[in-house]
Amino acid sequence: MGQIIFTLIMLVALQAVLGFDNLLYISLESKKAPLSEQKSVRKKGILIAIVLRIILLFVLVKVIVFFQEPFSWLTGEIEDIVKFSFNGHSIIVLVGGAFIVYTAIKEIWHMISLQENSHKVEDAERGTKTAKAAITSIVIMNLVFSFDSILAAIGLTREIEDATVAFIVMAIAIVASGLLMLFMADKISSFLSKNRMYEVLGLFILFIVGIMLITEGGHLAHLYFFGNEIVPMSKTTFYFVIAILVIVDVVQGRYQKKLLKENNKSEKA
Repeated sequence: MGQIIFTLIMLVALQAVLGFDNLLYISLESKKAPLSEQKSVRKKGILIAIVLRIILLFVLVKVIVFFQEPFSWLTGEIEDIVKFSFNGHSIIVLVGGAFIVYTAIKEIWHMISLQENSHKVEDAERGTKTAKAAITSIVIMNLVFSFDSILAAIGLTREIEDATVAFIVMAIAIVASGLLMLFMADKISSFLSKNRMYEVLGLFILFIVGIMLITEGGHLAHLYFFGNEIVPMSKTTFYFVIAILVIVDVVQGRYQKKLLKENNKSEKA
């Protein structure tokens, strides 16, 4: 019993840590829905995702070998140029990572293109998607983000002999982390709305998340380019880069405030 409780605590902690980038995506994506529906979009998207995560967990437990075994028709090489061996897991991670990179670049470019017309930015950002489209995007990306965490959860529960108990423990962890996301989603969205300068930081973090997923997918697919293996970005490197981005953003913000004060003083003088 003690082992089961310890495993459950570890799983909830794992889901919470891995869910940060997911929360960031949910907050940014929900802003594309009409203003009056944004809160509802976040709640519905997360609730639907919780249900689908449990279904995905059930499927993965039954057919995990299918996702791990390479596809023979997607295995091969071009001598001295590229070598590959794709499986279901690698394809899902690669496609998800590529989509996140595309989304981050598109949103960053969108913000830059509207910089000169700053009074139009808020109107342009709102209502670019219907509520249903935003919910669909949130649910799909939630599943992509949860794929690795579910596989990690399956690994952590292998020591539990009873398969039914292991499934229940994983399901409880998924629901608990989903409820935590539900609680935090509005707070993060509210923070980003009040501190719009951090939206760019959030988009760059998403960009790095996408790169991390692409390198992980390439590693899972045993990708080699010109004899060089694609190596996944480690979690330590990922969090180090995120910390540096946050520090740079904070320092730059304070420096800009200092410059503004000095400019105001010089104008008054």
